[in-house]
Amino acid sequence: MAAHIFTGVKGATQAALADEKETGASAVGSGRVLRKKLNKVVLAYSGGLDTSVVVPWLRENYGCDVVCFTADVGQGAIELEGLEQKAKASGASQLVVKDLKEEFVRDYVFPCLRAGAIYERKYLLGTSMARPVIAKAMVDVAREVGADAVSHGCTGKGNDQVRFELTFFALNPELNVVAPWREWEIRGREDAIEYAKKHGVPVPVTKKSIYSRDRNLWHLSHEGDILEDPSKEPKKDMYMMSVDPEDAPDQPEYIEIGIVSGLPTSLEGKELSPASLLSELNKIGGRHGIGRVDMVENRLVGMKSRGVYETPGGTLLYTAVRELESLTLDRQTIQVKDSLALTYAELVYAGRWFDPLRVAMDAFMENITKTTTGSVTLKLYKGCVTVTGRTSPYSLYRQDISSFESSEIYDQADAGGFIRLYGLPTKVRAMLEKQD
Repeated sequence: MAAHIFTGVKGATQAALADEKETGASAVGSGRVLRKKLNKVVLAYSGGLDTSVVVPWLRENYGCDVVCFTADVGQGAIELEGLEQKAKASGASQLVVKDLKEEFVRDYVFPCLRAGAIYERKYLLGTSMARPVIAKAMVDVAREVGADAVSHGCTGKGNDQVRFELTFFALNPELNVVAPWREWEIRGREDAIEYAKKHGVPVPVTKKSIYSRDRNLWHLSHEGDILEDPSKEPKKDMYMMSVDPEDAPDQPEYIEIGIVSGLPTSLEGKELSPASLLSELNKIGGRHGIGRVDMVENRLVGMKSRGVYETPGGTLLYTAVRELESLTLDRQTIQVKDSLALTYAELVYAGRWFDPLRVAMDAFMENITKTTTGSVTLKLYKGCVTVTGRTSPYSLYRQDISSFESSEIYDQADAGGFIRLYGLPTKVRAMLEKQD
């Protein structure tokens, strides 16, 4: 994991408050009262307007040094450009950037994939999986720089505040957590712009997107604007990771995905790292319009929300892994695995990645898929993905048994006795009803 640290000049506020107690109100030279005395805060930083104004707000209200942290989880190079200058201009003393793409896919995405975790029948948990890897890295950075607090820019209406803070609690319960959106008087973009100007923070001049988006290597989510009316169709130009299926190639494309113990390892016979494999499948799936989901979901905080998700590579991987399991797992194992997958997805969605229950369930998933090894061939065509072939050295499928031709192992005459015993409860109930 690569880390880059950019250091600026620390504010004088920290030195002025060095002897204050960590709890209770503290006064600064201007006579203003602090909410609480903190020494150093690690802030989840994107470089956008919201997190840019959080920096001076933290210094003003907590008298602390602010270390900005940015995780590269595959959101794209454009979003990472110029962060050092933005962070320093906002008043941060450091910017720490860590490349978490491989860790994100290997340690968070792939376990969910192996478990078959899908939230409310459709959502492939893109944002839910990314938050704990980011929050974990923030805890690590806090330890490295000697911070006594962490902060995020999540609103008080969403799921992400829970996901971040439950990770903080699980990994370092002694850290203070500051959530500005639950404390400050800023209520919208115009308020944030006014606060930024007042505190000398450069206001981003880029055009504000009408959508609220979250992107990482697994997916891209869209919320807001026309999507807030669930009866309205999304605009064609909203999508960014996938072409409109109507505009996809007129010829289908076939791909072969290799899988070892329930985890994808190769494409067309070429072994790739987790992040590289997913990145390549995003390109392939995207050009065929694969992986678009439009859904109304139940947020953890109680309200319903509508979101549109693009998960091209993830959709291909889920299809391949699930199909290979049809060869390698027996009926009861599939049923138990699918039932546990619902709980697994709920835990991940709710931010309980580090809960003992999810960890224990993950151990079960790892054990039960040890023989899910082989390859799956997929056909991609205008937004649809179809399985055309699957093979495994551990396949439970036996052609000599399943064939309609005669078999030495399976004697069709045996079926009569089986049916009589299997259907005995049904027969007895019918006899009782007829008697009544």
